[in-house]
Parts: sequence; C-alpha cells; structure tokens
Amino acid sequence: MKLQRKNRLRALSLGAVAVSGALALTACGSDDNGSSGSSTPSSSANASSIKCDDAKGQLLADGSSAQKNAIDAWVKAFSQACGVQINYKGSGSGAGVTAFTQGQVAFAGSDSALKPEEVTASKKICSGGQGIDLPMVGGPIALGYNVPGVDNLVLDAPTIAKIFDSKITKWNDAAIKKLNPDATLPDLKIQAFHRSDESGTTDNFTKYLIAATPDNWKYSGGKAWQAKGGQSAPQSAGVAQQVKQTSGAIGYFELSYVADGVKAVSIDTGASKPVAPSTESATADIAAAKVVGTGKDLALQLDYKTKAEGAYPMTLVTYEIVCDKGNKADTLPATKAFLRYIASEDGQKVLSTIDYAPVPDDIIAKVRTTIEGLS
Repeated sequence: MKLQRKNRLRALSLGAVAVSGALALTACGSDDNGSSGSSTPSSSANASSIKCDDAKGQLLADGSSAQKNAIDAWVKAFSQACGVQINYKGSGSGAGVTAFTQGQVAFAGSDSALKPEEVTASKKICSGGQGIDLPMVGGPIALGYNVPGVDNLVLDAPTIAKIFDSKITKWNDAAIKKLNPDATLPDLKIQAFHRSDESGTTDNFTKYLIAATPDNWKYSGGKAWQAKGGQSAPQSAGVAQQVKQTSGAIGYFELSYVADGVKAVSIDTGASKPVAPSTESATADIAAAKVVGTGKDLALQLDYKTKAEGAYPMTLVTYEIVCDKGNKADTLPATKAFLRYIASEDGQKVLSTIDYAPVPDDIIAKVRTTIEGLS
C-alpha cells in the first residue's frame, strides 16, 4: 500500500510540474513529439547560481529518453537564467549518438558510452578532437507492471529473463509463485513490452540480464532489442504508457516514468531482502562504479551482479556526449554553460526530486574539471 500511495503522489507531482515544464519548453523549443517532460519546483530557486557567461542563442540536442524528465527540469532553470533556447528531442540514445556523429547537435545524451567505431566517427566532426562521455544522470531501471490485485511483486534475474524471452507466459507461473508466496497471482497472460527504438535503456537492461543470469539470457545485448516475442513501443514514455493501459503488462523504463496504475518490481538479488528501485538504492550501486574511459572520457563500469544490502542492480548512467576539442564555436559557450550548471551542486540536487540519482561526488568532480577544458 505504501508503494501504491507513493506512486499516486508521484503521478500528481509529475503531472503538476509537466504543466509548468510545457510552458518553459514553449519558450525553449518543444521536442518532435510535442511532449513536455517534468520539471522541479525548486529549479527557479537555483537560477541565481547559474553562470551564463557568454551563453546565447539556441542549442539543439537529442538522445536518451531516459534522462528527458531531468533535461526538461534543467532546461527550465537554465533558460530562465540565461535566455538560451534548448531543444532536446529525447528520440533515444541511438538516434542521439547518430545525430552527434553527423554534426547535427551541440551535444547528445546516451545511456551507453560511445563504442570505438562511434568515437572514430566523432573525429570527423570534432576538429582536432573526439567525442567523450560525461556521466551526468544516474538512476534505476524500473520494471513497471500492471497486474490486478498484486501490489508488491518480487522477481529475480532468471525469472525476469524468462519473462522477456517468452519462456514464462502466465502470471501464476510456478517460478513467480515461489518468489511471491503471499500474493494472489492471477491466471493472466504476461504482456512484456520492450523498446522499439535503439535505446541505452535496453542496453543496460540486457547488460544486467547477461551479467546476472547468463544461462537464461543468451543474447549479445546492445541498444537494439534482440529477444523474440513480446510487444514494443518507442521511448521510455511509450513503454510506460503501454504498461499503464494493458492488464498483465510489464516493461522496463526509468523510475521517473512509474506513475498511477503502474507499480515497480522489487528484485531479489540474493541479499537479505528484495530491493525496490529508488534513488537511494540506485546510488548505492552507482557509488561502486569504476571509471574505465581514458583521457578526458569518463565512461563508467557498473556492477550489475551486486548483492550488497540495499543496492539495486538494474541501474544506468546517462552520459552527455560532446567533443573534447573542436566543438562548434557558435554553440560552445552555451553548451559549456548548460553542462556546467547540470554538473553543479544545484543541478545535481534537482535529480533526487524527480526520481533520478545524482552522480557520486568523486566522479562529478572530474566531470566539472573536464567541462571547463572543453574547447
């Protein structure tokens, strides 16, 4: 009941701030889908700490839909302070990286670090430099579900893999019953939804399955969905909407998309009790991440197999992708000013108010130093 009540309150909160976010994005340029992400009531209070410097004009960006609610909140505060128009499309990580390597955007958002071939492609548009990954947003990948009469569902990695690989097809399957002995599970068909577009959320979700239950998930992973069966929808908002309106549905998306009518699965990791997705449980996992990027690149390696108490294993980090050198001169001042704000203490504080996790202090400190060196 506490989770249900929390979801209702979150839905009301997100709904209220979406109205103000829509007004802000009208001034900042709306995305191609005409959607307005959520914002945060405290964003205007942070505006006085934003350093605009020589920021001016407009910025076009694209990429991760996982971070769109965070970007919308940041855009509202930054645009109010600096008057810069920012249009973040949120078309998905794959589309964002492609737009970046083709020189169409000032920066891109991706839930997966650049691959070697993408770094090579970026050198064509980063004069004298290359694209780099700056971790800016953390958070749990929630498994949202819509099963009448079931309020506190627990699943483990093998069961999740079998559900999304069409090997468990009913909610009253013996494997689910074993994990939920006190629940009344209906004889209802499972409707598993995955992303139809190339997505860093898909990449991280399948990385978790590959690491945590390799015997049950034989696919290689990546941004494109590979398993057979199931149903698909574009972007995190699309998957969340399908789960909300489909009885028996389950899908993966960021916690900020869990709203009224959708509940979140707790994961049995092997710790003393199942772990629910939250900013705190995601932070506990992300805090153990290691920087594996070289030079100015700050790509992270997450621990998907964690059994630490209170650590949620299915997490992601969204990167902002820019050139370390060779950024377009006309957009560089605004890009640096915006990135400087979202990496600041005030910018990171926004995240926990909208169900995202701030980047750990030691890592975000490196991000701030790197931003100042962009040229």
